[in-house]
Amino acid sequence: MAMSNDSIVKIFLVTLGVCVVCAILVATTTVTLRERQEVNKQLDKIENILSVSGLEYNKQNIFTVYDDKIKPLIIELETGEEIQKSQFNKDLNIENFNIKKLSNHSKYGKSISPTHDLANIKKMPKYMLIYLVTENDELKKLILPIYGKGLWSTLYGFIAIDGDLKTITGLTFYEHGETPGLGGEVDNPRWKQIWAGKKAFDDNWNLKIEVIKGKVDKSSEEAIYHVDGLSGSTLTTRGVDNLVKFWLGENGYGPYFQKLREKLNGQN
Repeated sequence: MAMSNDSIVKIFLVTLGVCVVCAILVATTTVTLRERQEVNKQLDKIENILSVSGLEYNKQNIFTVYDDKIKPLIIELETGEEIQKSQFNKDLNIENFNIKKLSNHSKYGKSISPTHDLANIKKMPKYMLIYLVTENDELKKLILPIYGKGLWSTLYGFIAIDGDLKTITGLTFYEHGETPGLGGEVDNPRWKQIWAGKKAFDDNWNLKIEVIKGKVDKSSEEAIYHVDGLSGSTLTTRGVDNLVKFWLGENGYGPYFQKLREKLNGQN
């Protein structure tokens, strides 16, 4: 028996209704998950900042410790100058600072010439959000974002520099796609721990830190500047070495370090 037009219309309307309800549910779930993912990413970032800073915290007081102990600020990399809040806008501000987006921004990003692109990132922000740990207005540590190419991925992390502006006190990566057990050993707490106490610069402010192939010869006078390479992952080791040198060098935080050194020398 042929279906009546009314029946066909009812079936169509029911089907359409189900599709609309499903679409709403999917859209709502997607938005909710996206918001939760953003919150989790922000929490993970704060955890990495506090972890590399050496500050004590737990899940209950993580935001309190961050707000009390960490001072975020934006600097212009080329000049080393701090950017004031009056200069912030919807694209350049502390709350929404995004390295990837700013690197590709027509105004706030720039291309890097191949001769200077040691980190192999091609583009970088003209500005960077950094973090200071201070006590009684005295600089105790710098927490500096770093990133660059490994073997399979771009590694994003932080390096902590002591208030003497020479000694590394910590290093961590919060995002990468390196091979687990090989290049993925950048996540190994034992490997990250050996960075603490290494000297990034010598007494004449020459950049000396180096991630070497193999194990550091502890009897060598240069051992204080050398970090063990990642076992079985030469290219990731080289990538970490290059990105650290890039960001601590003249094309990265070099101008900012220079301003801090001048201030430090003026206090001595």
